[in-house]
Amino acid sequence: MYKLLKKDGRAKRAEFHTVHGVIQTPVFMNVGTVAAIKGAVSTADLEEIGTQVELSNTYHLHVRPGDHIVRQLGGLHKFMSWDRPILTDSGGFQVFSLAGLRKIKEEGVTFQSHIDGHKIFMGPEESMQIQSNLASTIAMAFDECAPHPCTREYMQNSVERTTRWLLRCKAEMDRLNSLPDTINRQQMLFGINQGGTFEDIRIWHAKEISQLKLDGYAVGGLAVGESHEEMYHILDVTVPFLPEDKPTYLMGVGTPANILEAVDRGVDFFDCVYPTRNGRHGHVYTNYGKLNLFNAKYELDDRPIEEGCQCPTCRRYSRAYIRHLLKAKEMLGMRLCVLHNLYFYNHLMEEIRGAIDAGCYGEFKQQKLAGFAMGGQK
Repeated sequence: MYKLLKKDGRAKRAEFHTVHGVIQTPVFMNVGTVAAIKGAVSTADLEEIGTQVELSNTYHLHVRPGDHIVRQLGGLHKFMSWDRPILTDSGGFQVFSLAGLRKIKEEGVTFQSHIDGHKIFMGPEESMQIQSNLASTIAMAFDECAPHPCTREYMQNSVERTTRWLLRCKAEMDRLNSLPDTINRQQMLFGINQGGTFEDIRIWHAKEISQLKLDGYAVGGLAVGESHEEMYHILDVTVPFLPEDKPTYLMGVGTPANILEAVDRGVDFFDCVYPTRNGRHGHVYTNYGKLNLFNAKYELDDRPIEEGCQCPTCRRYSRAYIRHLLKAKEMLGMRLCVLHNLYFYNHLMEEIRGAIDAGCYGEFKQQKLAGFAMGGQK
């Protein structure tokens, strides 16, 4: 159940009630592709840094260790020792990213495993079955993330097929949730809006899927090569046609600035690999821009990554020490940077929720954007 608590302009502040706990939105989901956050971050760490939702990948877990194995071990929550909400994506984006190895038909998609090359078939029913075996809190519908750019004809055909697939996903999810041996019979389903940068296709699709009364709605197929301005414009024209009384999830986005702008356009849920990927390369986020800790100027810098930050890294370690670890290729350096970045994102969402509650989101957004534009100069 989604409970809208406050609006400030188009920004929404809400609570999303699930079988695994209440999610305070807007929320950033921490990406643990294979049921682990890259950078040696444990579930105990995730609890400490304020993670509300962990996100795992249907395709990757199907390939290894296998969703049937996860099911036999009691589902993903038990497998990774995490009792808060988990969202699993559908595998649809992997169909897109493995473009050279796939064949799309009405039934579904045949493509090759990135691990050993064996052929995999995945359609709406298979995706729902895998996600049911994983027993995540929220399952994503199986869709095609069409390439950018592509022709109007290709996009129209792709979106119409994605709509037909969504109906099949819903029917299969209803069936699976009715079975007595299903691990999580309260598993939720989010549909995905597609249409690239074609405004009319986006709006048509948003209207179509809104009629299905799903648990939530995602905007997919953005941050795949279009400009930030194009992305914001598509959100401007699309989000008003998605149900306001359900969560809206912008998939795979993004930078702190992207999140601030998307919240201002009515988005509740976010996920992105940036904080973990950047952290593993020594790039860390602060309120005055990103720092590259490999830079020589941090060799004797005994300050934390950010003064006043309450993350486990900043409470204890200096820039100089973390730089040394990174240069020495010690795993701890990578881990400390990832912990800081995820805390930064989680704390940013707390601040966003507080600003909406206080009715000053517009002012807060401008202040934050001005800080991020400083490029790490302080």
